[in-house]
Amino acid sequence: MTGRNDKIYQEAAALWRQLHSEPPPDGADGAMVLDLILGRLPPTGYDRLTTPHLRPSNIAFPQHPRT
Repeated sequence: MTGRNDKIYQEAAALWRQLHSEPPPDGADGAMVLDLILGRLPPTGYDRLTTPHLRPSNIAFPQHPRT
């Protein structure tokens, strides 16, 4: 593995161990471990908070109830 790929694997493996309390699957590289982790998550919405391409007045944010 290259230095970059090794760092990605180390971070993905650490995340896997935190989530599953076991070592990551044998033979999996960092990308595969991340795919396994993220593939189990439910789909979520996406809120764009900033953008260099739109004026702030053109950005509509969802209405959240105040707590």
